[in-house]
Amino acid sequence: MVNVNAPSGLRPVGESGSNIQNGGTTEYDINPGLATTIFKGDLVQLLANGTIQQSAAGNVDCVGVFNGCFYDDPTTQKPTWSNYYPGGITPTGGGLIKAFVYDDPNKLFEIQGNGILAAGFPAAVGKNTDIVVTNGNTINGQSASQLNVLTGNGGGVPAAGAAQLRIVGMSKDPENSDALTANTNWIVKIVEHVYSRITGV
Repeated sequence: MVNVNAPSGLRPVGESGSNIQNGGTTEYDINPGLATTIFKGDLVQLLANGTIQQSAAGNVDCVGVFNGCFYDDPTTQKPTWSNYYPGGITPTGGGLIKAFVYDDPNKLFEIQGNGILAAGFPAAVGKNTDIVVTNGNTINGQSASQLNVLTGNGGGVPAAGAAQLRIVGMSKDPENSDALTANTNWIVKIVEHVYSRITGV
């Protein structure tokens, strides 16, 4: 069966070891005026000043996955919740932009691959690769980032080398669990996570 091509970034689906998934997030700040967008489901990085922004492919300072933000809208002058950060927001009165991030380093996420993973399944389990960042949907705020299964470490497929995400399984979603066709959904864990390494940002 052909998989459905519907990338939506990283979606939380559980915890390592079948621990309880509570959906909890931690509050972080977005630097007022940050020009770049952040979509729901985007991988985010922690900057040296303690704020966050969207992670680029290959970035090693990952802190988790974005789940929306809250700020005082400078146009409407009203407190505003948004699934995504549209960029260029400087809140009224110099207030902060509060972001909510799935930052547990043991959390598992589901993400669509950007093609056919040549290593196949289950050989892909335990391999590492990066994300492919694509502009998200400004109507619903959803990310369109995907798992790079085409040009990962090792020259063409996910491999043992360092990368942002580690494949731990394949989705059980019947619409996106055919490993022999493009756009399979994979279960992954963030391995380049600031809260599971010795050095800080």
